[in-house]
Amino acid sequence: MNNTTGKPDQSVDSALTALSPLDGRYRSKLDALRLLFSEYGLIRMRVQVEIHWLLSLSGNPAITEVPPFSASALRLLQSIATDFSLADAARVKEIESTINHDVKAVEYFLRERTRDNGEIAGCAQLIHFACTSEDINNLAYALMLREGRANILLPRMERIIAAIENLATKFADQPMLARTHGQPASPTTLGKECANFVHRLRRARERVAAVAIQGKINGAVGNYNAHLVAYPDVNWTAVAKTFVENLGLQWNPYTTQIEPHDFLAEMLDALARFNTILIDFNRDVWSYIALGYFKQKVVSTEVSSSTMPHKVNPIDFENSEGNLGLANALLRHMSDKLPISRWQRDLTDSTVLRNLGVAFGHAVLAFDSCLRGIGRLEVDTDNMRRDLEENWQILGEAVQTVMRRYGVPEPYEKLKELTRGKDGINQASLHTFIRGLAIPEDAKQRLLALTPASYTGNAAAQAAAIAQERR
Repeated sequence: MNNTTGKPDQSVDSALTALSPLDGRYRSKLDALRLLFSEYGLIRMRVQVEIHWLLSLSGNPAITEVPPFSASALRLLQSIATDFSLADAARVKEIESTINHDVKAVEYFLRERTRDNGEIAGCAQLIHFACTSEDINNLAYALMLREGRANILLPRMERIIAAIENLATKFADQPMLARTHGQPASPTTLGKECANFVHRLRRARERVAAVAIQGKINGAVGNYNAHLVAYPDVNWTAVAKTFVENLGLQWNPYTTQIEPHDFLAEMLDALARFNTILIDFNRDVWSYIALGYFKQKVVSTEVSSSTMPHKVNPIDFENSEGNLGLANALLRHMSDKLPISRWQRDLTDSTVLRNLGVAFGHAVLAFDSCLRGIGRLEVDTDNMRRDLEENWQILGEAVQTVMRRYGVPEPYEKLKELTRGKDGINQASLHTFIRGLAIPEDAKQRLLALTPASYTGNAAAQAAAIAQERR
């Protein structure tokens, strides 16, 4: 610290001075995401696309200016792509600082790195051939998204679903008082309520995984204008399709200067939907902790409150909910904004796309917090049992429904009079009412055998079946 000003030393690169908590407080939790969606990650993917494009030209017999490369030239190009370092990215940024163009800086970097190789240097003018910057950028972002979805987002989604599924099967037959509108309602089981979330989250995850990631490489306005002037006999549509598909992406044949980002909006919307369902789960678990249905494993070194030492706060679920909200605010803005571009191109998508990692960062933090919270949960079966035993009035649904079957007049109204808003309903008063009903004896005995804990329908079977749904 500078003792005269109270300001931190600006030469110190510290997480304490980071503007965003993603690069400050939470920095250590997002290393994998940072390497992929940072400025370094974007430059690295641009380099890969440029090299692949040059290699595709060298394999085209009609483009004699880029002859097939020797094994040594191929090794050099491959090493530039696979061994791309932070120092390499810094060199690209240094070039950019002079020419004031981020994609052109990559082209100049590649020329610089290959100038001592006669084969590549001889065709250096064909690096970035006929490309607009967006040809490179859209493919770079597409590759980032493909890797990020496969290696970061989907595995975390799967772990969350598996953790909740474990709760569903483990507590499939654990009876629990349900609450609708916050009021005691027909019982369910803890497992069934978890199974509901498993089913929803699986479906949402499938939507994220199913979005085809698209790309294009067709020039300044999508018509191969320059390509066809330079090489009129080349089938550039076929070249572009093969090139994009060889990158592991789906080719988009119709674009302006930019790939229109429709697929990206679909993916971001799907991710936001998954997040929304997880917010619902976080809030329900938070509420069950408040009711005493869940306890949290105590870590002896932790402090939950600065003044109330007894507390074990549900901070993991709160952190998850907060970060999911931040992620969704960004994801939904992006999905609304990115498909819109004035005429053949404006630059408003550029700064928005640079925040993909921010949105994903908040989602990753949320997923990890939720998983950590689930891992600390313990079920308090005694509290659940007490809650059920104190609410015999919830069997009014069963009683009035059986009364309907056997033609008892005004069954709903009779149970309403007996139970609505009443705190004194217990087993004895309900059984007295049932014994006075004019219904068959077997039906009467079936009602008398009911308890709040046993009145759970097929909840246990549904919970147990959720694992079979996965298979």
